[in-house]
Amino acid sequence: MAKFDLDQLEQQVDALIRLCQRLRDENRSLRARQETLVAERGELIEKTEQARSRIEAMLSRLRAMEESL
Repeated sequence: MAKFDLDQLEQQVDALIRLCQRLRDENRSLRARQETLVAERGELIEKTEQARSRIEAMLSRLRAMEESL
């Protein structure tokens, strides 16, 4: 009976070790993905701001042209 309990405990510990390793790997992967997404978000925000500036400049020029007519 004690041998069975010990074997069962050993199996549970092994399962927990495997789960811990899998979660560690998954966490590492998710952190890398998050880092990539944060960088991509920054680039998209910058591009959006550049586009907004260009559009505002075009609107200003169009308004100036309209007023000069």
